[in-house]
Amino acid sequence: MIVENQQKRHMSVGLLAHVDAGKTTLAEGILYRSGSIRKLGRVDHGNAFLDTYDLERRRGITIFSKQAELEIDGLSVSLLDTPGHIDFSAEMERTLQVLDYAVLVISGADGVQGSVQTLWRLLKQYEIPVFLFVNKMDQPGTDKRKLLEELNQKLDSRCIDFDEVRENFMEEVAMCDEALLELYLEQGTVSSDRIGEAVKERKVFPCYFGSALKMQGIDELLKGLGKYARCPVYGREFGARVYKISRDEQGNRLTHMKITGGILKVKTLLETGEKVDQIRIYSGTGYESVQSVQAGSICAVTGLSKTSSGDGLGMEGAGAKPSLEPVLNYEIKLPEGTNVHDMFLKLKQLDEEEPELQIVWDEVLGEIHAKVMGEIQIEILKTLISERFHVDVEFGTGNIVYKETISDTVEGVGHYEPLRHYAEVHLLMEPGEPGSGLVFNTLCSEDLLDRNWQRLILTHLMEKKHKGVLIGAEITDMKISLASGRAHTKHTEGGDFRQATYRAVRQGLRHATSVLLEPVYEFCLSIPSDKVGRAMTDIQKMYGSFDTPQTEGAMTVIRGTAPVIHMREYASEVMAYTKGLGSLSCTLKGYEPCHNAGEVIETVRYDPEADTDNPTGSVFCVHGAGFNVTWDEVPNYMHIESCLKKQEKQIVKESVPAVSSGYIPSGGFAEDKELEQIFERTYGPVKRKEWKRTQIQVETPVVKEKKAKEKYLLVDGYNIIFSWDELRDLSEVNITSARNALMDILSNYQGYKKDTVILVFDAYKVEGNPGQVFKYHNIYVVYTKEAETADQYIEKTVHRMNRKYEVTVATSDALEQVIILGQGGQRLSAQGLKEEVEQTCREIRKILEERRETDKNYLLKDIPAEMADMLEDVRLGKRRFK
Repeated sequence: MIVENQQKRHMSVGLLAHVDAGKTTLAEGILYRSGSIRKLGRVDHGNAFLDTYDLERRRGITIFSKQAELEIDGLSVSLLDTPGHIDFSAEMERTLQVLDYAVLVISGADGVQGSVQTLWRLLKQYEIPVFLFVNKMDQPGTDKRKLLEELNQKLDSRCIDFDEVRENFMEEVAMCDEALLELYLEQGTVSSDRIGEAVKERKVFPCYFGSALKMQGIDELLKGLGKYARCPVYGREFGARVYKISRDEQGNRLTHMKITGGILKVKTLLETGEKVDQIRIYSGTGYESVQSVQAGSICAVTGLSKTSSGDGLGMEGAGAKPSLEPVLNYEIKLPEGTNVHDMFLKLKQLDEEEPELQIVWDEVLGEIHAKVMGEIQIEILKTLISERFHVDVEFGTGNIVYKETISDTVEGVGHYEPLRHYAEVHLLMEPGEPGSGLVFNTLCSEDLLDRNWQRLILTHLMEKKHKGVLIGAEITDMKISLASGRAHTKHTEGGDFRQATYRAVRQGLRHATSVLLEPVYEFCLSIPSDKVGRAMTDIQKMYGSFDTPQTEGAMTVIRGTAPVIHMREYASEVMAYTKGLGSLSCTLKGYEPCHNAGEVIETVRYDPEADTDNPTGSVFCVHGAGFNVTWDEVPNYMHIESCLKKQEKQIVKESVPAVSSGYIPSGGFAEDKELEQIFERTYGPVKRKEWKRTQIQVETPVVKEKKAKEKYLLVDGYNIIFSWDELRDLSEVNITSARNALMDILSNYQGYKKDTVILVFDAYKVEGNPGQVFKYHNIYVVYTKEAETADQYIEKTVHRMNRKYEVTVATSDALEQVIILGQGGQRLSAQGLKEEVEQTCREIRKILEERRETDKNYLLKDIPAEMADMLEDVRLGKRRFK
């Protein structure tokens, strides 16, 4: 039957709970009391209105989210029942994207368990207003006052009993929010409208108590929803959020979505290039076909093949990625004679409906793999595959899904330049907060790289699960920023930036300190009190941790965390040693550093360089031919200066007046042949001198027939500071101390070498700065004037002095090296200067040791032997003068 959709106010309400809390029974009661169904069904009888699949009826659990339509006080409500079992938590989380309100169902007999706290965190993350229904209050031992205290302690102190009107009810509500309190103090009451706004803003959480099975408390809950829930206001521009993909009994692909703006009509052409064939409003197993749906409605659409869960249509952007995900990876074993390729394509249909499965074909092993939450989901998947595809599959032994992150900030560089292609990408890769996933953004100026290219790079970052370099696991908890990039006006194509981006990520990971992460469970273990010792020992053996055990009658409850790899089989062990009296519930807490990372890495034996599908190096071009450059050599070939070095410089520039603006590469000379080619293309052939160490002969003077040129050493101060590890570390604490340390080092160096040393720091950003030259002990220190960089000062000085004197410049600035080469000066890299200084120190120490030995023998020759022994002990530190 096709009907025209009437103009109504729509709202979506979701039911959430831990398994066995009575959520589906509550849904049945809500539908019955609202008049949506005439007969009350029961889960244990297998006739609940929303348990539409045989599997759900047989097992008595909700596996797939369901929709039912009802009215509350003239408001049209789409009620969404979600799975409660942890194995299907991803299905539940996908539904959160389209909820206006949530009803969180808690078992009064069990209280606030870890799984409830996980749901509460998710509701907070998605900013969904919450009504709470504490179920099973008819069971012995339940205490409303104690449960309310537990809600306040473990969930939120603003959980207020809305069941009954009490003398201090308004005062309790007012205490939840400062604005409500001011209103209450002024007027002595708070209106329902203001309370409703506070509920919508998650400042108040109404709580109701009852028994869904006995229809107690349901009317109060419905009355509360009608009184305090507020229908959202939607815009006229079309928008929709896809939250689920499924198939009907005829195999038609259904795209389930919430309309978040405007109106969706049949035959509407969407941005995917596909038209809407049919719009269905489901309620249980049945549905109505409508010609249009307005904002706020939940519907299913046929005719779309390119949609996926989380997609935004129209004005909506991409949805958030689920935070609950599988932690076990299994091989799907097919019966002999099965067409593997055809079966893989069929299984990909399940992947559309359950995207967390991540069904993939492993080329190396020749196997189909899927990620699964647990044993219950495996049983369901086997049944679904058998019913839908008529193939009986088995699942192999599950392996833990590890992840990788980094602990330090690095720069990743990717370059892709085979003949007639060009792209270079620089990424700033920083550790993220645990559980934050991957965050992408851009720091790159559009003057350096066009906005379209930047968007393309960000797309390439997001389109792939990037592998780590420890065991090849997916990376997470990282902030990756596009720092810089370069395209060629003629040769760059879109695929070039894909290659450069992927390589930049991998190259950065090779530079970084990687950390292996493993999934960790939060557990709640309830056991007889005489088994506490055994349980605590087990937890310690599993590398877990726990809070102080709480005694509850004859039972003891232990809460804590432990690695999934050790806890996954522990539930059956608990049942065995407690003879069925104990219970274990686990929820995924997240990922933490692996407790046995070395063992895992050794077992996997992943070689990142052998993974040719995920290269760590880059492709450069010379003489018209591309050649591969390994990841550690990429900084020596890259075409754009290091973004990290620029960042370090910028920090200094913002904090002190004397700053260097020159280019600081990762180390060493630029390639000599490259420098020659660059210069000769511009200025023609040149003759250059190479720096050679001067061996000092202390006792034997060197007689020269021709007077040698006076030697000058020009030092680019900030370049050296940021190139030497010890000075760079010192500069992060105090830049002045780093400058003073370098001045002292060069003073000692000059005292031995006798060359004239000029140390140059630039202060070009200091407004009105006239520049400064002063002598520090035996060296000259220069601070450049306003608008004059150290590079400019050094280049000018080399040009002026080179004909008369032998001038050497100590720097690792590649551009400056080119210019010095043209001026005929000698070049000394930062590393080369460091080696010179270290060698000089060794020679000075040797001379001092020799003189000390000579002086000691001279002083001791005429004194008694006992006195000589005493002085030697003092020199060696074995004795002190008193």
